[in-house]
Amino acid sequence: MFNYIKGELVEIRASQIVLENNGIGYELFVSNFATKSLEEELNREIKIYTYFQVRDDGVSLFGFYSEEEKEMFLNLITVAGLGPKGAINILSNISPTDLSVIIASGDVGALSKIKGVGKKTAERLITELKDKVEVISSDYNKTSTSASNSEIEDAIVVLISLGLTKQEASSRAHMVFEAGDKAEDIIRKSLISS
Repeated sequence: MFNYIKGELVEIRASQIVLENNGIGYELFVSNFATKSLEEELNREIKIYTYFQVRDDGVSLFGFYSEEEKEMFLNLITVAGLGPKGAINILSNISPTDLSVIIASGDVGALSKIKGVGKKTAERLITELKDKVEVISSDYNKTSTSASNSEIEDAIVVLISLGLTKQEASSRAHMVFEAGDKAEDIIRKSLISS
């Protein structure tokens, strides 16, 4: 129904933003990556891609900072048993680029490490999306994905030893990770983002 909304970003919360357009404040559910990407845009006019959900118990509006994130979300909600909130949860723990690489390579282990995704769900995601999801960046391949996962895992171990819970450490490490990061880069950025 709505492809995108342009308006002033007036509020950022943990999993929601408020976008004002013509005197109406639209509350949108967003991923952690979206809130992080939008921090510097507060009180500025932005364009947010949207997905409008209508259910018997109410309506919800989901927002995405990029077309790639929205496209991945739309792919995720086609998977049996995975709704919009589950898809947003996945996108809060891993970038669309990294997720596309994991799905394309069939890496069930890496996918099941995402908060809220068990082994069965990971297998279903790969089975149902492998042919639908294109690897967003051609810079990635199985080797670099394995190397990336190894660096993230090393960083998570150190973050746990510094007092974070396993869930906090994993969430932060996946949220701050960028291609080419070493474990020490992930640790440093995870501690800064706290």
